[in-house]
Amino acid sequence: MIETHAHIYDQQFDHDRAAMLDRAFEAGVQQIWMPNCDHSTVDGMLRLADDYPGKCLAMMGLHPTYVKKDFEKELYSVENYLKTTKNLVAIGEIGLDYFWDVSFKEQQIEALKIQLGWAVAYNLPVVIHSRSSFNDVADVIETHFKGQLTGIFHCFTGTLESAKRAFDLGFLIGIGGVVTFKNGGLDKVLPYIDLKNVVLETDCPYLAPVPHRGKRNEVVYIDLVAQRVAELTGQTRAAVIEQTSKNATSLGIVTSYDVSKVR
Repeated sequence: MIETHAHIYDQQFDHDRAAMLDRAFEAGVQQIWMPNCDHSTVDGMLRLADDYPGKCLAMMGLHPTYVKKDFEKELYSVENYLKTTKNLVAIGEIGLDYFWDVSFKEQQIEALKIQLGWAVAYNLPVVIHSRSSFNDVADVIETHFKGQLTGIFHCFTGTLESAKRAFDLGFLIGIGGVVTFKNGGLDKVLPYIDLKNVVLETDCPYLAPVPHRGKRNEVVYIDLVAQRVAELTGQTRAAVIEQTSKNATSLGIVTSYDVSKVR
């Protein structure tokens, strides 16, 4: 299995991180992709990438909920890491979040455009956060970068129409614990799409799947996500794992990123 989205550097894992990761690897997780949030999460993330080479893979980006008045300073930091750090595998997580606060909506949009431009320049896939903002994110990609990007709409909880729009833009959708929620809505989407467009994630320590909902999420629970996706798509668990892992690999995630290859 490939876990495409996990905040394993989060302080919620400080007391048992090694054991948590051992459980995941023993269960068959081959890679864990780590999205960045802002400057405060970089050190812990990169330390894990060094400690678990080829297994814990680091992205770089500014999460939309961390976009504030000083977002340009944060973006400068992101750009510096992109220029100087080896083995970064994606730009992420980036995007728009209108759920909690829209005070910095324009700054979020500007930060998104800049970081999507870096994805093109560095030839890296993108991991998108689009909470209550899917259409605006899709509009930015379609207007400014159509045909130039690939990546994942992480934590997808949208409609079938939105899923198809993501696919048309060249993106996969990341399915996590919400798929196990009674009113999560993905039962109205997954039966009608091709599994070749799906990857698996946990977004741990957040959004733990049933029966762990409301508790700390962890990587090993990705198996519960795979089982529910299998039920909704009429596939076997093994088929879901094989196809979603193949999909993740198709994004071109590499473990030997070379900054000299910037366009």
